[in-house]
Amino acid sequence: MIITKAGRRMFPAMRVKISGLDPRQQYYVAMDVIPLDNKRYRYVYHSSKWMAAGNADSPVPPRVYVHPDSLASGETWMRQVISFDKLKLTNNELDDQGHIILHSMHKYQPRVHVIQKERGEELSHVRAVPQGDGTRTLSFPETVFTTVTAYQNQQITKLKIDRNPFAKGFRDSGRNRMGLEALVESYGFWRPSLRSLMFEDIPGMKQGDKLMLMSIMILVSLTPVCL
Repeated sequence: MIITKAGRRMFPAMRVKISGLDPRQQYYVAMDVIPLDNKRYRYVYHSSKWMAAGNADSPVPPRVYVHPDSLASGETWMRQVISFDKLKLTNNELDDQGHIILHSMHKYQPRVHVIQKERGEELSHVRAVPQGDGTRTLSFPETVFTTVTAYQNQQITKLKIDRNPFAKGFRDSGRNRMGLEALVESYGFWRPSLRSLMFEDIPGMKQGDKLMLMSIMILVSLTPVCL
């Protein structure tokens, strides 16, 4: 998972579906990221493996990402897929934007927290998640990731760039077709429909403008982007 000084969105993003809440109770939903172990790692190219390379760096300031839909009722949370696509990761220990601060070349485990609203209690992104009967913490082994400032494996680089809609700036335009068709194909799993917008469709378009504008291709999304 790429981390940067300015902050980089996680891709793929965490998405969860929650059940079993009290429909009338108010809840926060939040996420934090904790070290998987106390090791630092390096990538061994000749064997294409990650290997431990010493002790972990000193702990970073704890951060919690509070889902922007918080507070919401249990009924609201249970009827939607909860996405953490706005969460950003950084290696800037002085970050003041509320991003999750991590060390590069370490392994981490994301955790999702469902926190019942208590009277007078506010959840903060710079304080530890409150513990107790009103908090449920969920984690999934398959979401463990290793942080990097640059991809170490060319196959991972290609997979991420091809599949991440926000990574189009990293694609090698010299070896790929340019224009709208190349952009659509690069999304792979998300292909919006295309249609031609002719001059007859444009209000106020004069006949004399036909020589200047034969047609305009526009990208029309019929469904929202799901990461």
